[in-house]
Amino acid sequence: MDTKIIGSKIAKARKEINMSQTQLAQLLFISPQAVGKWERGESIPDIITINRLAEILGVDFNYFSENFQSVNVERNMNMANEGLVDTEETLEEAVSISTSAERQLLTNFSGSNLSESDFAGVTAHKRKFNGSGLKGSDFAGADLAESTFVSSDLREANFDGTNLTDCILSTSDLTNASFNKTILVRTEFNKSGLTGAKFKDATLADVKLTMTDLRETIFENCVFNGVDFKYADLRGVSLEGQTFIGVRFDKTALNEANFKGATLKNVSFRPSYALTNKYYRSIQTIIFDGAMMDKLTYAALKGMGAELANVTVI
Repeated sequence: MDTKIIGSKIAKARKEINMSQTQLAQLLFISPQAVGKWERGESIPDIITINRLAEILGVDFNYFSENFQSVNVERNMNMANEGLVDTEETLEEAVSISTSAERQLLTNFSGSNLSESDFAGVTAHKRKFNGSGLKGSDFAGADLAESTFVSSDLREANFDGTNLTDCILSTSDLTNASFNKTILVRTEFNKSGLTGAKFKDATLADVKLTMTDLRETIFENCVFNGVDFKYADLRGVSLEGQTFIGVRFDKTALNEANFKGATLKNVSFRPSYALTNKYYRSIQTIIFDGAMMDKLTYAALKGMGAELANVTVI
């Protein structure tokens, strides 16, 4: 979204009700300088503040969209009331314009400082949060399908119950982020920091966790279906009692990883290059006690020298 356009709209609406920048700032509990930056296009308010601005300035929430057309809708509605146009067609046009404006609204939050922001429960498809400060922000229960988080600060962010289908989280800091019952379908985590991040009661379907250090990431009661861990570091990680179906641990560091009591079906363990003595030794450090696995996975691991004495073949 163009920061200059939204800034000019804030200024226009403010002046129309004869309100000063200082008065507006007081109602928003911010500094007049912050309002000035908005109006000059130097920064942009977050979505919660946009909603509050609409209330204070007495404008429609969609007023801040580049394609807002409420004037035309109002004119057509007045004409409909006077019997000059068909009411049903006018209502359809109003709904169409409103929907179009909503689609255009607030698509780009890149480069914004949105720490501790409340996005809980919002529907925001295809949004861009690239290079943004989102530490401690709450996305619980939100629908963020097809959104991108590239080089963003997402430390301590709450993604519990969030729909992250087709989302990309790349080169971002997700330290201590929470993913409890999160919807993770074709989600990509690439070169991101997940120290202390917790995935609990989540199903990961066709997810990519590539080139990522997962040594201090917590996984509890998760199902991994079609997940790709290529070039990930899982050394010493506990994956006890969890389910792995069609998962690829290709070129993955797995020394002393714990699969105790896990279920593995059609799981691939491939080394970086050739099967070397070093790779054989690393496979032998993996704990599979009490695990259940299909015949093909069992055969592949047995051929690499894995310790499978207490494994059940299914």
